[in-house]
Amino acid sequence: MIRKHRYANLDHVDNTKTFSDFRRWQKERKNNKKDLSIQIEQAPVKETDQLNSNHTNASITWIGHSTFLIQMNGLNMMTDPVWANRMGFQKRLTKPGIALDDLPEMDVVFISHGHYDHLDFPTIKKLKGNPTYYVPIGLGPAFKKRGYEKVIESNWYDSFEQHNITFSFVPAQHWTKRTLTDTNTSHWGGWIMENKEHSIYFVGDTGYFRGFQEIAKKFNIQTVLMPIGAYEPEWFMQVSHINPEDAVKAFLELKGKTFIPMHYGTYRLADDTGPEAMARLDAEWSRLQLDASQLKKMLIGETYWL
Repeated sequence: MIRKHRYANLDHVDNTKTFSDFRRWQKERKNNKKDLSIQIEQAPVKETDQLNSNHTNASITWIGHSTFLIQMNGLNMMTDPVWANRMGFQKRLTKPGIALDDLPEMDVVFISHGHYDHLDFPTIKKLKGNPTYYVPIGLGPAFKKRGYEKVIESNWYDSFEQHNITFSFVPAQHWTKRTLTDTNTSHWGGWIMENKEHSIYFVGDTGYFRGFQEIAKKFNIQTVLMPIGAYEPEWFMQVSHINPEDAVKAFLELKGKTFIPMHYGTYRLADDTGPEAMARLDAEWSRLQLDASQLKKMLIGETYWL
């Protein structure tokens, strides 16, 4: 029997949890009811016509959670496309910012890792176009067995060129699992997209780790798509999910120009809520007296023109 390769974090940081840990979390959740009635707002205007006709300008559109439509050099690119109405037993809290049918044809799709809230094959099946899929090493077979041939597997710090844009796969601190036996048999990370004018860092799913300092030494980061949610309870989540304060710390280490928060308010993956995550982010930004113009809090379906 062939032994499956298992991938690891920097410094072999482990996030294995015991059954007792899960029971403790569930007991705490019962005693810590949250108000889920207040949700992240939808953008009042969706620029779908402009996005479908845009072949020159750089843009970022937040669909929700970790899903963005990114346009650069005339390419339509997407991160972690997930339009699923449910995630496990939990119903989606906010509608996707743009309907699948209203999207342009995709040229490139980036996958950060194999968790279901980041890799949803029913969504991928409905995407327009015939995109190239850039995926972490180990995930290629999951795509190819479903008939996708334009799949490029990537290890940390691998780089690729397409249409005068450089794509680089960079480390994150996380883990992955889709079945009972495939824990960490594929990797995880973030993606950096660079052309002559812009650099966008899609951080993916991560806890705070020293990798941000390494990445800052290797890349000139401008726009950071940074997760801020799914961090409570922190004794359980902190290895895998960064909290808002550490997200700001990471952004400063990256020397980024614009912070765009993500990975909050769409699915109830942990005990924090979207408004709580945003309040903590705002408080930390204010405490550190950072430039308000550098924090771009997007509404769902909003487009940011670079």
